Amino acid sequence: MGVSTFWRGRRVLVTGHTGFKGAWLCLWLERLGAQVSALALAPDTEPALYDVLKPWTGQSHHEADIRDLAALSAGVAAAEPEIVIHMAAQALVRRSYADPVETFATNVLGTVNLLSAVRGVPGIEAVVVVTTDKVYANDNAGRPFGEDDALGGKDPYSSSKACAELATQCFRDSFFSTVGPKIATARAGNVIGGGDWSADRLVPDFVRALSAGAPVRLRYPDSVRPWQHVLEPLSGYLTLAEVLVSRPDAAPTAINFGPDPDSFASVAQVAEGLGRAFGMTTPWLPAGGTHPPEAKALLLRSDRAAEALGWRPRLSMADTISWTADWYRAYRAGADMRAVCLEQIARYEELAS
Repeated sequence: MGVSTFWRGRRVLVTGHTGFKGAWLCLWLERLGAQVSALALAPDTEPALYDVLKPWTGQSHHEADIRDLAALSAGVAAAEPEIVIHMAAQALVRRSYADPVETFATNVLGTVNLLSAVRGVPGIEAVVVVTTDKVYANDNAGRPFGEDDALGGKDPYSSSKACAELATQCFRDSFFSTVGPKIATARAGNVIGGGDWSADRLVPDFVRALSAGAPVRLRYPDSVRPWQHVLEPLSGYLTLAEVLVSRPDAAPTAINFGPDPDSFASVAQVAEGLGRAFGMTTPWLPAGGTHPPEAKALLLRSDRAAEALGWRPRLSMADTISWTADWYRAYRAGADMRAVCLEQIARYEELAS
């Protein structure tokens, strides 16, 4: 996705804007000239990228729980959006084991509520429902998943996101097949980048360990994931929304946004790359104890994104680690992080042009 005039003045509703990916997206939409309204719970980390990037001038942000249909419906109606990008979610695997009810309520009922609210608002042209690479029924065979593979999910997070995919398909077929907005789901890889402070994620855990002067403890160092910089899937969501509006007949209903296959790497390899970036001789050690099960291998195919949207990843694994390390290094030095984020977005736009 290069710099596009498509977004200038476009009314966009974002759910989940206080999260890591949501804050990056809102900043990018601001740069593109969109009129952004946003709904989410308050940030649940300290620090939080959403707070770091303040003030949010020219955007209308509101605190709302997507599990509350009345509040969500009122927010969607007030925004009068042309495009909706639904990112609000309970997005942590380990937290889903601790609280499966919250996870299913947020990820499934929250999506149903969002699509129900959309039904009552005329003028919406496109809805992008963000799910995850973990929606597939993973047999740990190590083959990359394509969009036509079976959905599944053994842990509550993965299962809830697969359910959100089915709920979206149901609403599209039942209520939006002939009228209303075009709707598609977007499945991204394991997203890393500057400004993530979530619990039980590799990069935030590494940064916290770095601050403590200790190696990060890895639960499953040999697990392989489709790592990608946060700007990669965000560019995919923006491209998908644009195609849903401008070329609706060409837009897929479900699509993967994954990294280049050369960027598939183990947890340990990413930790070692970050360790090199920060000059650490021992960046990680195995974590003791027992841990909830996680997939040994998870890979994505993104052929459909290339063929239908002209989208392809732009950053190598080395670039992704370098950009991420640069961000946290700048943050530790007290830099203007809004300016740092905008500079990385500008660099990405140049690569994607």
